[in-house]
This record gives sequence, C-alpha cells and structure tokens, in this order.
Amino acid sequence: MNTSTIKNDERIIFELRSIYNRFGYSRYRMSKFEEYEFYLHNKDFLISDSVITFTDTNGRLMALKPDVTLSIVKNSRDIPGYVQRLYYAENVYRVSKGANCFRELMQVGLECIGDIDDYCVMEVVQLAAECLRSISENSVLNISSLDVISELLEGVSEEDRKAVFACIGEKNVHELKRLCRAMGMDAARMALLEKLILSFGTPAQVLPGLVAQLGQTPALDRLMSILQDFEGSDLEDMLRIDFSVMGNENYYNGIVFRGFIDGVPSAVLSGGQYDRLMRKLGRKSGAIGFAVYLDSLERLFEPESGYDADILLLYDEDADLKGLRQAVARLNAQGKCVAAMHGVSDKIRCKQTARYRNGEVEIIEDHA
Repeated sequence: MNTSTIKNDERIIFELRSIYNRFGYSRYRMSKFEEYEFYLHNKDFLISDSVITFTDTNGRLMALKPDVTLSIVKNSRDIPGYVQRLYYAENVYRVSKGANCFRELMQVGLECIGDIDDYCVMEVVQLAAECLRSISENSVLNISSLDVISELLEGVSEEDRKAVFACIGEKNVHELKRLCRAMGMDAARMALLEKLILSFGTPAQVLPGLVAQLGQTPALDRLMSILQDFEGSDLEDMLRIDFSVMGNENYYNGIVFRGFIDGVPSAVLSGGQYDRLMRKLGRKSGAIGFAVYLDSLERLFEPESGYDADILLLYDEDADLKGLRQAVARLNAQGKCVAAMHGVSDKIRCKQTARYRNGEVEIIEDHA
C-alpha cells in the first residue's frame, strides 16, 4: 500500500488499527450522542467536565460524546469467563488541551473488559508501548501502581488519602512530609512514601530497591510479575517506573500508565485499570484500556504541504483518453498525486504543472 499521500493523523490511525487487529481487538462504533445525565454522574472521569448539550425532539437533554470509554462500559455486558477486546477510532467533542474552545478531536484507543487477569494487563501495556513506538522511536511509557500506594496508606482517611495522592502526583516531597507529620504517620512509612515519589527509571533499576524497602507485598509482586515479562524484549527500554502517574482513585486501580513522545510536552497516551468505574456503574467485570490523543501530536509533525496535488496535468479536450489515463497511472505509480484538467485553474495548488500531449507528459512549470 502506498502511504506517501496519507496525512499524518490518517497514517497513525491506520497503524494503530493494524496493531489492535493483530491481537484480536474488534472495531467498536458508537453514536455521537448520549444522554447528558450519564456524563453528569461521571464527570470526574472526564478529562474536561465541559460538555456540549442540546435538547432532543423528545425533550431529553443530550450530549455530544466527550469520551468513548464511558459509552463502551455503558453499552457492554458482563459475560462470565469472557474477555471482550474492543478498539475505537472516534471523534469526541470537548475543550482541547491548551485551548479555551470546544473542538472535534479524534481519539483512538482500546478497552479490554471482562474476566481480566495479569496476562490481559500485560497485553494492554504491551499494546500501549507498541502504539507509542509506531508513532515515534523516541517515546517512553511511564507506569505506576495505585495498589502499591494504597497498601502504604492503609488506615488513612479518605480525605488524607486524596491529599497524599495529590502530593505524589506532583512529586511534592516537602508537602508530603508536612501532611504525613500532621496525620501522625510514623517515620518508616513516611520514608517509604518519599521513596515512591523519588523513584524513576526502568523496572530493572527501580523495582529491586523497592522490594528491599517495602518487602514482598501483593501489589508490588503483581507489578513486578507483569513488568518482568518484558525483560529482554524490544520494548524493555521504553518502560519507566513513575509513581507520579496517577488516576482518580474513585475510578482507577492497579496498573496505570502514560505515554510520552520526545517533542511533545504533555502525555499523548493515557490509560490503566478502571475496575472502580465498573463497580460504580453496577458492573462486575474488570477493565483496562487506554486512549491516544491525536490532538496532542499536532506539534510533532511538520505542517501539511498545502498542495492539492503534486502535479497539475493539463490536457486538450481532444486528448486520447486511454493514453491520458495511462499517463496518470504511470505518475501514480511513482508516488505522485495527479490532478488532470483540460484548463488551468488558480484554485488548484500544485508543486508542478505539466502538459499531456501525444502520449507524453512534459513538465512546463515548477512551483515548489
């Protein structure tokens, strides 16, 4: 397949879909609209709580969908012993990062819902890393475990937990120490939390030290088991332990992660386990997934050329149509985008203007 004329975002979508298909993920298609009440009750899960609404003909308040995951969860079913693998490439409608207005944004991602085990978690982490690498070789996937943090906060009130989670997410050691002292936390546990904040590096660099200090806890054992599967693989160097990667504890649990690409200041991929969201919506299944935010990638690529075609091919009205078609086909085979017209038009932006005559193509003007 010749992808030379595919736009950057189209190429990325095509490549990501190919990755998802290899692992048995099926395309999920959804309506542009959902009842607004559904999003209102789960607005904390959304990147932005600003939602475009309108009144339907039957009087219901509807919303242009600001998120795909919530809709997939709402419209899927619990099937004992079954894992549903879905991917999507859907437009969402929300305030874009760094903007003060609504935009229609393409979001590409996947959801793995059902009887989730450690293999499912490992597979989704692998897919997230492969998606990043398909976009750029200069990329990393930062991984955390909310369960590891939660084990250290056992017995801490919900309000204090939120404050500690905020400090960890901001890597604010000073404020963390102040909070822990105010809670009367013992020095040993405070030191372990500080260790989590400061931990950053590959699993091989970070995990042995954490085990030495935290011991063999269930959550840390699980994190190690999942990440050790990548030892010796071509994805190993992409993975980083970073406990500042957080998620809303009301929705997320277990493994969470964010993907970064050199040249883009914010995360271009975000995901994790969200069993707590499933429970909030009355579901029994487990779930893990991620989304790639194509709007975050806009600054990564050079602007589009601005040309409608590589070559504007002019022909006379009495030109041999078969010969003209064959000439266009030869240029297409060279990777050229060709717009054939029987007259010059200032509406067509092209790199070159050529003329077809007597079976031959002659370049008569170069605009590039």
